[in-house]
Amino acid sequence: VVIERLTRTDPDGSPIKTRGAMVHHWIGTAFIPGATMQQVVALVQDYNHHYKTYQPEVERSQLISRNGNNFQIYLRYRKKKIITVVLNTYHDVHYVMVDSDHAHCRSYTTKVREVEDAGTPKEHERPSDDQYGFMWSMNTYWRFEDRKGGVYLQCEAITLTRSIPVALRWLIEPYITSFPRESLTETMNQTRYSLATSSSPAQP
Repeated sequence: VVIERLTRTDPDGSPIKTRGAMVHHWIGTAFIPGATMQQVVALVQDYNHHYKTYQPEVERSQLISRNGNNFQIYLRYRKKKIITVVLNTYHDVHYVMVDSDHAHCRSYTTKVREVEDAGTPKEHERPSDDQYGFMWSMNTYWRFEDRKGGVYLQCEAITLTRSIPVALRWLIEPYITSFPRESLTETMNQTRYSLATSSSPAQP
């Protein structure tokens, strides 16, 4: 698995700035030997079981609805570093099956809510106007290519978070800046592991 950070610039070459926010742009690429396109797409589309494939970061997952290649899904993320953050996220996902060897999809968050007192009787979502900004939105773009001997898999993730106030930088910055890369790395590794395991030949 290869993970790289991407930087977008204005036409004059200067970094794009977002007032009061930070943009985290990462891309991961992996090759899964022995896997097929059908296996890869089936795993990624199995949203009801993402909480098993991508645990412990994905704590809950659910397919809300499907219409052809369009999916509405729910994922609960739990991330623990200096502090523990729990997020309820809702996504709109669309797949394009280009041909037997190529496919891609895009996923946009339609709602992101931070969860207070998760797992207790007091659990509740923070109001939209009272969020810490650990994640405001996330776009992901998956690309699949079937090659002889396996499948190339690529995931590009763009996450928008709140900029860090100076007074809280010591507490929040390690989480805010590391979460997008760590999340993508875990996603790619767990996807590759699940596919490599399922496509391995049975032992006699």
